[in-house]
Amino acid sequence: MPIYEYQCRKCGKNFELLQSISSEPLTVCPEEYCDQEDKATGEVFRKISGGSGLVFNGTGFYLTDYVKKGDSSES
Repeated sequence: MPIYEYQCRKCGKNFELLQSISSEPLTVCPEEYCDQEDKATGEVFRKISGGSGLVFNGTGFYLTDYVKKGDSSES
């Protein structure tokens, strides 16, 4: 499951939330993350993060599969 980053439009608070890809995005700031006195009233939006990476684990994925191979032809 991916981790999504959200930001509250009301207070500017940033938080991350582990959600299923098929889950609907949040629309209000959850109480456990909210810093406002009137909890869960701020509208949130999902931010686009550029730092996510793709990791292959398990059998069948080897370091040599992704290493640039040198020129093997010699003159």
